[in-house]
Amino acid sequence: MNTVINNFQGIQGTKIAFALTGSFCTFSVTIEQMQRLAGLNAQIIPIMSDNAYSTDTRFGQAEMFRGQIERVCGREIIHTIKEAEPIGPKKMADILVVAPWWERK
Repeated sequence: MNTVINNFQGIQGTKIAFALTGSFCTFSVTIEQMQRLAGLNAQIIPIMSDNAYSTDTRFGQAEMFRGQIERVCGREIIHTIKEAEPIGPKKMADILVVAPWWERK
């Protein structure tokens, strides 16, 4: 993923809906990628499932991850179905990323 982000031109201002699933062991790496995109001046719209938003695990406390994500994105996390429903119909994002993504070799 690093190579893709490093070589992506024209991302400035792109609205990226960034959804995190319950693969808690990937949150730290995923947040790093969100930071890289934000550093390229992309607009990150954070989305988490209820479980991802509220579950404490051995990988970290939910509140800690939420704080990191909201600081990186500069906005509150969308974490309910009601909040997420308008994303598509209102064309709130140019791209939807669902993380984690695993490359199988």
